[in-house]
Amino acid sequence: MVPFLRAPPDNVASMSERIPGAERAGLAGDVARLRGEGVEMVEMSFVDNAGNVRVKAVPLDRLVAAARYGVGASPCFETFTFDDAMVRGRYLGGPDGDLRLMPDLDRLVRLAALPGWAWAPADKFGQDGQPFVACQRAFAARQVRAAADAGLTALAAFEHEWALGAPDAEEFVPAFTGPGYGQVRLEATADYALELVAALREQGLDVQQFHPEYALGQLELSVAAKDPLGAADDALLVRHTVRAVSRRHGWRASFAPCLVPGGAGSGAHLHLSVHGADGNLLADGPGRYGLRPPGEAFLAGVLRELPALQAIGGGNPASFLRLEPSRWAGVWQVWGRETREAALRLITGTTGTEQWAANAEVKCFDATANPYLVVGAVLAAGLAGVREELRLPAEITGDPAALSDDERAAAAINRLPTNAAEAADALEESAVLADALGKELHDAMLTVRRAEAERFADTSPAELAALTRWRW
Repeated sequence: MVPFLRAPPDNVASMSERIPGAERAGLAGDVARLRGEGVEMVEMSFVDNAGNVRVKAVPLDRLVAAARYGVGASPCFETFTFDDAMVRGRYLGGPDGDLRLMPDLDRLVRLAALPGWAWAPADKFGQDGQPFVACQRAFAARQVRAAADAGLTALAAFEHEWALGAPDAEEFVPAFTGPGYGQVRLEATADYALELVAALREQGLDVQQFHPEYALGQLELSVAAKDPLGAADDALLVRHTVRAVSRRHGWRASFAPCLVPGGAGSGAHLHLSVHGADGNLLADGPGRYGLRPPGEAFLAGVLRELPALQAIGGGNPASFLRLEPSRWAGVWQVWGRETREAALRLITGTTGTEQWAANAEVKCFDATANPYLVVGAVLAAGLAGVREELRLPAEITGDPAALSDDERAAAAINRLPTNAAEAADALEESAVLADALGKELHDAMLTVRRAEAERFADTSPAELAALTRWRW
């Protein structure tokens, strides 16, 4: 749809008048700066409930109009499955209606690895100028505000794991070989890593570390923590940049959870810390490993909701090809200090760093998830724990897979959902997440997950890996 073939009449109210902050002072200067940097096009991205990043783009000279009035997009994508099948929920889906995508100009940035392009994440509004009830980015922002109302702030960051493959093969042919974490792998990707890190830094991201990982052709990169909404934005920008730089080097990047069934896969672990007026609530307290009561309650809330969170953070049918015991994928609904088989891993930091380094890692998530839903849902779960003053159960050590069924039952060690249908059931049963998401977004998420579970219930692991290999 071309939104305006000519200038609107003077008496038409602009979106900026109906949505405070939609047009900020200095936009003309931003446009001039971007033009001087060679930018011709601006893409605006949003993420659907299946985890697909969707985009609309405008020429740079249309950015002012896009900031005032938005760019049209159908709400049908709210109930698309990951393979673009159109299904319909109780409230959303189908051919009716239209949304306006509003770029967040505070995140507007020239794309270093895509010459001529800039990027901004988009929020969704209705044509009446009101926020769209099922906007995932707005959901994340709403949970950040809920934390602030409770006197808490959070910092978050995703770990990014991806694999590099040959560019012209639909099957996965690793771009390099060598031992996991091996120097041989680093040598094969050294120039690539330099360009990637430089591009990310040019786009305002603070890269913390880069290293070759364990799985075939796999690499990992971490960026500095931000507020949860910013962390979700960063996740999109990191993956976008990785794919672009990979193509420039003649490789194909995949963030899919499983490339080859039976092997280790790629996750998108979420790291999160929660802070009060007097500092990090996961450090310097009277509880186990320095946990303060609100910090422990927050983690206990996340732990309780992990089965439902699985549907949001790793509920694609292919996610469960990665979620196997004894692969450090976090398939057990337990917590532990530096225990990599636990779905919730407490990281205290080394002596002297606890106040700024202590955080928790949720290991059962992957890049098929909408990162805005991930950070929002984890915040909602943790805040519910704080309100209810929950406490953590006993921690685990070692690998629960080494225990017998009876031993795991006695220790209350439960397996997280093992397929997409089980995860959807857990999400449906979670009153905490249903309330936080709202009926429209909760139902749309369930609609997508149940449709995917049904469509691919009889698909073999090899076929499922092939279907998802290059979609992320």
